[in-house]
Amino acid sequence: MKLTRHNARRAGLMMSSALCMAAMAGAANAAEAAAADTADGSATVSELVVSMAKTTRSAVSLETVEIQKILPGVSPLKAIQALPGVMLQTADPWGNNEQNEFLFVHGFSTQQLGYTLDGVPLGDQQYGNYNGLSPSRAITSENVARVVLSSGAGDLGTASTSNLGGAIDTFSSDPQAALGGRIQQTFGSYDTHRTFLRLDTGVFGDGNSAYVSGLNQDQRAWDFNGHQRGYQFNGKFIHEGEAGKLTVFLDYNDKVEPNEDSIVHVAGEKSAPYTRPFLYPNLAAALAYLGANGAPPASAGSNFSNYHSAAQRTDQIGYVKYEAKLSDTMTWSNQAYFHHDEGRGIVAGPINQAGLPALFAVYYPGQDLKTVFGGTGYAVRTTEYLINRGGLISTFNWTLGDHRIEAGAWFEQNNSSTQRAWYPFAEANHDLTPYDIPVNKNFAQYASQIHNNVFQYHLQDQWRIRPDLLLQAGFKGSLQYAQGKVPIQQKNLATNTNPTLLPTGEIDTKEYFLPQAGAVWDATEHEQVFVNVQKNLRQFVTYGAGGLSPWSLGSQAAFDLFKKTVNPETSWTYEAGLRTKHSLELGPISGVEGQLSAYHVDFSDRLLQISSTPVIGSLVAGAAILANVGSVKTDGVDLAATLHFGPHFAFYDALSYNRSIYQDNYVTGASSTVVHTAGKSVPASPDWLNKFVLSTNWGAFQGQLTGDYVGKRYATYTNDLSVKATFLIGLEGSYDFDLATGGPLKTAKVSLNVTNLADEKGVSSLVVGAASGAYNTYPIPPRQVFVTLSGSF
Repeated sequence: MKLTRHNARRAGLMMSSALCMAAMAGAANAAEAAAADTADGSATVSELVVSMAKTTRSAVSLETVEIQKILPGVSPLKAIQALPGVMLQTADPWGNNEQNEFLFVHGFSTQQLGYTLDGVPLGDQQYGNYNGLSPSRAITSENVARVVLSSGAGDLGTASTSNLGGAIDTFSSDPQAALGGRIQQTFGSYDTHRTFLRLDTGVFGDGNSAYVSGLNQDQRAWDFNGHQRGYQFNGKFIHEGEAGKLTVFLDYNDKVEPNEDSIVHVAGEKSAPYTRPFLYPNLAAALAYLGANGAPPASAGSNFSNYHSAAQRTDQIGYVKYEAKLSDTMTWSNQAYFHHDEGRGIVAGPINQAGLPALFAVYYPGQDLKTVFGGTGYAVRTTEYLINRGGLISTFNWTLGDHRIEAGAWFEQNNSSTQRAWYPFAEANHDLTPYDIPVNKNFAQYASQIHNNVFQYHLQDQWRIRPDLLLQAGFKGSLQYAQGKVPIQQKNLATNTNPTLLPTGEIDTKEYFLPQAGAVWDATEHEQVFVNVQKNLRQFVTYGAGGLSPWSLGSQAAFDLFKKTVNPETSWTYEAGLRTKHSLELGPISGVEGQLSAYHVDFSDRLLQISSTPVIGSLVAGAAILANVGSVKTDGVDLAATLHFGPHFAFYDALSYNRSIYQDNYVTGASSTVVHTAGKSVPASPDWLNKFVLSTNWGAFQGQLTGDYVGKRYATYTNDLSVKATFLIGLEGSYDFDLATGGPLKTAKVSLNVTNLADEKGVSSLVVGAASGAYNTYPIPPRQVFVTLSGSF
């Protein structure tokens, strides 16, 4: 039996033909940028040019036109990989596949950064959902106005408990002033079709405007016959009045995407394959693949094939925000939001691998396991997620002479749950696909529930001492109250004497004072100097079955020990930099814009999980210890600049050097083995990154050639294994048609995008091994070509 998620909806959004993005305004000149603070405190990357802005920290943004040039519909996180200090790796060109998404910014990984949409917290982006959702699920890419990267330290008011190493803020576009719409259709490699339609009301009534949009996307996986597909709807309403501004935003997203099985590299095994595709939908091949007891071929080792795997996610997120104008010098903004998520990760795999026979024998002692699970030798495993969270963000601003005072608070209540369940896979039901919700489960392995309240506050003052000098100082506090319970405990394995395998209990963490101070000095008409120092905190993960969470530990005793002895991760970030913008007459060079920044980070109380269960390939929870294992020191430099060569050519380059070094060894295992990590580089984060964009503009025609170099990355904590550097090239081109003669379309455009132009092979995402001699990788997607027709009406 099955429930089909998408077949009934599939006819809903088959829209076609074309949209033209609004033409991008040129970068503000240096005098204008020096005269006023930007709304989000960031520098603007316009035509990939770093301009000056009034901010004490390193912050740059990418506008909507530049985002869509990379690839129409690209994830906001994928888009920022062109910015300095950023490395994002995924196994799909859109950046939508969250299971194999790995992001590093200045040595900090995905779950050590903060993420927001119009100020609403999006959680820490952990694949096992518990406190948020990805930006691409929260908003359709075409409705993104800009993405802001604060690469060293996020704003004090950022609503995040994980922004240890910076913040990524996504902002939605506002409704258009005139009645109309946009339509866009993308076709391409691996049967891609992506259809987007947006309708704008224009201004109506007394200062009202709104838009609604719909999206349908489907693309076949490049290495097996699975499909990344989904639907998304956005709506936004704005009322502008004399007393203030009311904004309402809603998002509905329903998607299924095939996961990729990582390639396991283990010392002593034969050479690992480049890809590890699933056998779906060839059931005959899948049945022939297994032995009589449901075991994959021994020759496959850790890289055996599963039948299929997918991530299913359904989200609703929205907010209501009112910005009240109390006086000419006072504003008070209040924003209420909610988020509901239902999702699951599904794997159909052999019943005789990764310790499963021992687990199943506890639930079905003495029974034939192949018969129990339907007779094929396969079983379906789900990890099921549920999130219900809501919150309030309140910010008060008061301009008092040369001072701009800001005070704010954020409160969120989050109820999340996780369940691991097992379902039969019978040949009679072989049409059970990655896109269906399994029913009639054999048993629930465990279920965890966590109730979490977060409260943060901040106070800061921006003091303009004189026209060319701005000082900023402030602090924030972060408090988290989390309690977990386990309605379904995993039954003990025969060799396990722990009374429980998942712990229960409450952990409250309170940090009342996290200071920040900085300054911006307009040194000349064209140069601006900034400095900033800030302390940040990452609250404990409140997830009940995985990750660096105390509620994922292997026993109640380990949880109680953690509660007494472990501290949250903290960091001190020090930044200094120079921004510049000049018009030149230096041979062919007509102008230059850029930013040079240097930073140092002291990262303390690093958390590491040390498990007695092998991490690679294991599906069974085991006893674990989560402990502080020392500190990390990071030093780095980012240099980003754009050279203009007359009116038709520009060259942007972002060169980054980052060196993050562990300061301590740690002890693991019952035998107290010392793991020698002191002096070693943080794995998976390269020392060197370089990105370039060579762009040309000839009126209706625009083109870009992009390059992305990622240096060598260590694959283990002990740095004994590494993966080679990679260099990928992309190509983008577009042509705008002149429709001045009239017709249904105001504008029309055709775009061509080619990813991985040279069809390079290598390692994309890298999963660090828990010990020397083992690690996992995902491959670089092959060359793919996309054509987009777009237009506005």
